Order: sequence, then structure tokens, then C-alpha cells
Amino acid sequence: MRIDKWLWAARFFKTRSLANQAIEGGHVRLNGQAVKPARELRVGDSLDIVAGGTQWTVIVRGLNEQRRPAVEAQQLYEETPDSVARRAAEREERRLAPAPGSDLRGRPTKKARRQLRGFNEGF
Repeated sequence: MRIDKWLWAARFFKTRSLANQAIEGGHVRLNGQAVKPARELRVGDSLDIVAGGTQWTVIVRGLNEQRRPAVEAQQLYEETPDSVARRAAEREERRLAPAPGSDLRGRPTKKARRQLRGFNEGF
């Protein structure tokens, strides 16, 4: 089975074209080596996947040509224990120290605009 099709079926990427872009961009490695989208994938292969700032290390446990519900898609792979621990640490880090500006929503209020204008004019 093609690796781009498997990544799409396993729900790591929303579309096959996004999976292709990630593979060509070097965000997916098969057994530690860069691959092309048409590379054949076999049960037991190890994949390192970087998608949306999250990094997974998974072992292929099944192949499926069709995109199925998430519960079935999770049965196609097994995440390694160190990958689970790394993702949990990243999640905890994001919770404790959110990115600056992540709490801002929509347009600034009139008061906030005045403060920004005053700050910018001061320099």
C-alpha cells in the first residue's frame, strides 16, 4: 500500500494531497529514511510523522485502502511508548505556558486600539 494513502486512511492527514506535501517536505520518515509518496508500506514498518507541530512515532499494524472512522483508523498503528510520553510532555508544556496572544479573540476593542496607538506613537 502507498504510504500517502495509508497516512490518509490512518487519519494523520485530512487529505491525500496534504499527506503528499508532508512526505515531500520531509515530515514523514520510514524506518529512519526519507521516502517518496508512492513508497510501499508494510506491516511492521516504523514511521516518524510530524503534522501540525506534533510528532508521532508509530509502528504499522494494519493496512486499509479506505478511510474509516477514527476508532478503526487507530487500529492501523501502534504508537511507541516514548512517543506517547513526548506528546504528553508537549501537551503539558502548552497548558502551563500558552503561546503569547493565544487568548486574543477577534478585533481589538476601542480601549485596546487606543492603548496600541499610544504604545506605537511612543516609539
